[in-house]
Amino acid sequence: MILIAAVAAALGLWLGLRQLQAPALPSLDAAVLYPAPRALPDFRLTRSDGNALTLADWKGHWTVAFFGFTNCPDVCPTTLTTFKQVHKQLGDAGVADRVRFDFISVDPQRDTPELLARYVGYFSKDFVAATGPDEALLPLTRALGMVYARGEPKDGTYSVDHSASAVLVDPAGRQVGLFRPPFEAARMAADLEKLARTGGR
Repeated sequence: MILIAAVAAALGLWLGLRQLQAPALPSLDAAVLYPAPRALPDFRLTRSDGNALTLADWKGHWTVAFFGFTNCPDVCPTTLTTFKQVHKQLGDAGVADRVRFDFISVDPQRDTPELLARYVGYFSKDFVAATGPDEALLPLTRALGMVYARGEPKDGTYSVDHSASAVLVDPAGRQVGLFRPPFEAARMAADLEKLARTGGR
């Protein structure tokens, strides 16, 4: 009887823990998922509207974050154009409010709040734009596995090399994976719709 009671208690504990755990993520086509979510450090950047962007803003929904700069000649506008298409498809599916897209500039010297607002607003008024000093950007990009480096000024201007992947953050504010280029709107939208309907991890 004692053995049966012990087994029953262990089984009850296991079932209880299973119920407390968030559902597993579905199989995805475009996103690369990590074996386990990665905790992120808190950060503080400045949004184009003057408000702060912190880790708390990445909680409660899925977030796709991309690091770039407004003078980017090709990768950034192409990526944001794809994100615009993805956002529309998520809207058509009725889950756009569960996914947000953040564009974070790694060129704060030139990308003023006003410029960021105009640039990102061209693609979608729902997209969030933010930036901050290197003291804030570097710890965040390193934690996310992203990199950036500014080139030497030439003829009064310069370019910025940066990671071309987009970071995927879950509703708990943890990095669960990323999207790697080339980005395909239909595949990204299908993945994000699955995640939006699944919830957290």
